[in-house]
Amino acid sequence: MRQIFNFKFLSGIEQIDSDCWDDIAINSDPFHQYAFIEALERSKSVESKTGWHPQHLTIYQNKELIGILPLYTKNHSYGEYVFDFAWANTYREYGLNYYPKLICAIPFTPVTGSRLMLKPGIDESSLVPQLCKEIQKYISQLRLSSMHWLFVPETLSRSLNSQQHMTRRAVQFQWFNRNYHSYDDFCSTLTSRRRKSIRNERRKVIEQGVQVERKFAENLTHEDIEFFYQCYQQTYLKRSGHKGYLNRDFFNRLYYTMQKNIMLVLAKRNDKPIASALYLYDDKQLYGRYWGTMEDVNNLHYECCYYQGIEFCIEQNIKTFNPGTQGEHKILRGFEPIYCYSNHWLAEPAFHDGVKRFLKQEDAGIVTYKQNATELLPFKSIEDQDN
Repeated sequence: MRQIFNFKFLSGIEQIDSDCWDDIAINSDPFHQYAFIEALERSKSVESKTGWHPQHLTIYQNKELIGILPLYTKNHSYGEYVFDFAWANTYREYGLNYYPKLICAIPFTPVTGSRLMLKPGIDESSLVPQLCKEIQKYISQLRLSSMHWLFVPETLSRSLNSQQHMTRRAVQFQWFNRNYHSYDDFCSTLTSRRRKSIRNERRKVIEQGVQVERKFAENLTHEDIEFFYQCYQQTYLKRSGHKGYLNRDFFNRLYYTMQKNIMLVLAKRNDKPIASALYLYDDKQLYGRYWGTMEDVNNLHYECCYYQGIEFCIEQNIKTFNPGTQGEHKILRGFEPIYCYSNHWLAEPAFHDGVKRFLKQEDAGIVTYKQNATELLPFKSIEDQDN
C-alpha cells in the first residue's frame, strides 16, 4: 500500500520546537542538531543578507511529524564546497538566471550527513519519489532554477538519482580507526619512511617550544573561544581577504549550547596561546572544522588538525575522523580517499541534459583521481604488516 506524505516549508528553524526537531535528528551528527542550525540562523551568519534563505521542509504522515530536510534558497554558491560556478556562468551567457536556487545542506559544512532526517521505521524509498515531486513543484512556484543536495549519504544519492536528481561524486580524505590500541599502534601500520617523517614533524613542534592540549566542556572557557575566533579570522584573512563566513556570535552560541560536542585543541608557547583548532564530535565520528594561528610554527597545523585528532579517536574508540575538505597532504598522514556525493536537478531540460553529460565526463576523472590518491597511501603492504 502506497504511503502518503504531506509537506510544509518553514522560513526559519524557530518555527519548529527544538525537541521535535531533535527527536527526528536523534541519530544524526552534531551539525543536524537544532542547536547548531539555530546558532547559524540566530547569529545571522545564515540569513537573507548573507544570501541564505531558510526553507526547511517538514514531512508529515497522518499529521505526525516524521521527517525534516534542511533547505535554503541561495543567491550565490559560496559556502557550499560543491562547485557550480561554471553552471551559473553558462546560464548567464544564455540570458538565464541561475540564482536563486534551492539547496539541501548544512551551511558552510562540507561533511556528509543524513540530510533527510527520518523517524525510525519510515521507508526512505517510499518517501523519496514524493519528496522529489514536492520539491520540483516548489521550484516551479518560486521560479527557482534548480535543486542541489550537498554531501548526502551514498544510499540517498542512489535514490535521488533514480528520480533524475543526478549524482555527482567528489573525493575527500578520511581517517579510519582500525581498532588501534595506541597512536604507536597506528604508526606501526605505516611504512618506516612515513613513520619517521611523522615523528619528526611532531618532535619539531615540541622543539620550537610549543605545548599542545585538548580542551573539553569541563575545562573549556569563554576566553578560549574568544582566542579561537581570532585565529579563525586570521586564517580567512590570509586565504581570502575577509574575516570568515561565521561570526563571533555563532561560536559563542556553540560554546553555550553544544559543549558536549566540542573539542578545542590549543597550542601555547611560553604560556601564551598561539594557535587553535575547533572540532565537533559524537560517539561515532570526529569532525575537524576550523583552524587558525597567530604565529607561523613549522608543522603546527599537522599537529593541531591531524595528529591530535587521530590520538583522540584512538583514545575514545571513535571510528572515523573527517578532517575537512580538500588537501592532498592528508594522504601521506594516513587519511584515505573516499567518495562524497551530491545530487542535482535543473528545471530547464536543455541545461539538465547538458549537466548530465558534463557529470559523466567529470566522474571519469574523479575515479582516476581517487585511484591515484589511493596508491599514495603510506600504509605497509599486508605482507609487510605480517612480518
